[in-house]
Amino acid sequence: MLTPRTTLSRRVLAALDASPSRIPVLLGGCGTGRTILLHQVRDRIGRTAAQYVDVERTATTPERFLRAVVGQSPFPPTESGGPGARAAFDEMLAFFNRARPGSSEPASFLLDEFLELRTFESFPGLRRVLHELVVGLSGSSNRFVLTSRYTARALRLLRDRSARFEVIHMPALSAEDTLDILGPSVASGDAHDAEYVARTIHALTDGRPSYVRALTDELTATREHGGPGGSDAISALVALMAPDGRLAKRCNFSYELRLHRARGYGALKAILEILAEDEGLTLTEISQRLRRTPGSTKDYLSWLEDVDLVTARKKRYSYTDPLLRVWVRLHCRVSPPTEDDVAREIHRYAMPRLPQVERRPAPSLVMATAGGVSGEEEKKPWGIIEID
Repeated sequence: MLTPRTTLSRRVLAALDASPSRIPVLLGGCGTGRTILLHQVRDRIGRTAAQYVDVERTATTPERFLRAVVGQSPFPPTESGGPGARAAFDEMLAFFNRARPGSSEPASFLLDEFLELRTFESFPGLRRVLHELVVGLSGSSNRFVLTSRYTARALRLLRDRSARFEVIHMPALSAEDTLDILGPSVASGDAHDAEYVARTIHALTDGRPSYVRALTDELTATREHGGPGGSDAISALVALMAPDGRLAKRCNFSYELRLHRARGYGALKAILEILAEDEGLTLTEISQRLRRTPGSTKDYLSWLEDVDLVTARKKRYSYTDPLLRVWVRLHCRVSPPTEDDVAREIHRYAMPRLPQVERRPAPSLVMATAGGVSGEEEKKPWGIIEID
């Protein structure tokens, strides 16, 4: 996480220390801080008693995954099983269940992106890998923390499973957290101005930690290089969403990763473009624009929900990540967007989200108004950027 979330860390550790221990399952999208929290938990437990496993990077074949986990483990290996994918997976479960540190205390395994073990389902005899994993871990005397960026899939897998699993949705940063990250380097001076900048960043990013960090870093860099607008969050967002911008690259990663984990790649992209044009459409409206039957369109939408790209509320569909919708509008087109295109789209996105606060009038403005000068400038909303 980008700021210390003491309450969240304590909740995870309390679940591990319970008797019997519970298994926290941390769910959240890209950049919500799941991995950083796992490293914090490992440091709190101790590196000799806890092992962090990046499942996404190491889940190739069951044999190679077993070798990677055991080879880097602080725990002594268990007895080796027979050859083959099935035997390697069984040995991995045995290792998770029987491993012990030097003391008699249970071992802790922190499995980052545990759903990626689904890769093994293409091997003979491993069609129900994730179900076997859940059953195996729930009956173990060791301790586990799991994470996934795929909320819908994880909840479906854990439904009606052991009560030992404790689902924890990664919380968004608060405006106060954003102000802490912002620090004095950008919004220096007036505390009221600093609070407004923090609230603006929070509103533009929905409190997503990686987005907040990117925006605050851009503001800090602008100020350190002596550029104007060191507190202009909207201009910073314009720069970040340009074709080579940091947030544009992050949105592209999330977009492609989730689509490749789903079915119906081309049709799903078409639906995302439709929802980028108009959000809050019904199934019927989407099927008409897609020129497909409602039945097939319903399947496509369910696959998008399965990887948390869209969310249905009152039978109307919209993006789960509103900033990703902006990226699709800008970059899923025949040619790259111009600077004016980016500025116009960010302006359209940002205006309804800006915090509504009244600017404290300067003494000179009050005197001028009292002297008969028009108060039009005083009535203008603070923080609004006009783009010709």
